[in-house]
Amino acid sequence: MVPDPLADPAAFRDQVAAIVAERRIEVVIPIADPSLLALLEAPERLAPAVIPFPDLATVRGVADKRRVAEAAERCGIAVPAQVVAANRSEVEGAAGSRIAWPLVIKPVRSVAGDAGHRIKVGVRLVESARQLAAALDALPEAAYPVLLQERIYGPGVGIFLLIWRGETRAVFAHRRLREKPPAGGVSVYRESIAADPDLVRRSRALLDTFGWEGVAMVEYKLDQRTGQPYLMEINGRFWGSLQLAIDAGVDFPRLLVNLAQGGDPGPPPAYRAGVRSRWSWGDVDHLLARLRHSRAELTLPADAPSLGRVGWEVLLPWRPGDRNEVLRLSDPMPFLRETLDWFRGR
Repeated sequence: MVPDPLADPAAFRDQVAAIVAERRIEVVIPIADPSLLALLEAPERLAPAVIPFPDLATVRGVADKRRVAEAAERCGIAVPAQVVAANRSEVEGAAGSRIAWPLVIKPVRSVAGDAGHRIKVGVRLVESARQLAAALDALPEAAYPVLLQERIYGPGVGIFLLIWRGETRAVFAHRRLREKPPAGGVSVYRESIAADPDLVRRSRALLDTFGWEGVAMVEYKLDQRTGQPYLMEINGRFWGSLQLAIDAGVDFPRLLVNLAQGGDPGPPPAYRAGVRSRWSWGDVDHLLARLRHSRAELTLPADAPSLGRVGWEVLLPWRPGDRNEVLRLSDPMPFLRETLDWFRGR
């Protein structure tokens, strides 16, 4: 069994290095933050294999939401009103006063801790002092400092870029249709959209302030009242909805490997707007959350779709333009494994 990169990064790195050497792997692409951080701490252990990402300091920079917000403002990108809190008392002092209810508690980094042991920390939505107390009770000390951020209501939009040797080699954009949890989280149903040229330009400028090279997702929320895009975060790695980009026409993994091996894949590929991708079991989790909890408990916005509409759309097996993220007839085993894991977790 491969060691956990959160609990034992060094052992994880050693085992990956052994596999790379045994199989003569040329390009290694870490998918999740814990594995990316573990491998970039000692990339020479994998040599001569290439990890097509910037160095550890740069990756940590784009993962630091406080630094990203400061850089975004210099690039003319709006960010939600926010306060940095170093401990629980600072959170309690700012919540409801400096940042009005409802608000969002975000870790400065989604992976906290040192190189010996790390933990993943999620985002929490809170609407009252009672909810705040419960959220802080569940927040480990290693998660601090955290951001208290105003909550922006509106659809989520992602701008996806592949930058290599100073050039933009691929561009993609999508809009979130449903998430898990329902009020905001991981996208479970999303649609490819035409990329806004101005948002692409500003996203590229933001990444350039960090000297970024490789793939990245720059995530925004569009204010439902004004249409103003507000920056949420940068994901300096491949993202959960990657299959949608591939289905729409932008094969980011193939392009990245080609560039890492010295190839030239040509100009940025065109893609189709209106392609939708569904993570089936994530979508079922979305529906179950709607069934088990009230709109108030889920802190849903007033214009959130009705439970009946959500139930119909989730249970509808297919509609034109849809793709299933995991289930593929050419390779059904990942879906079967995910299905078994889903039922075991009930």
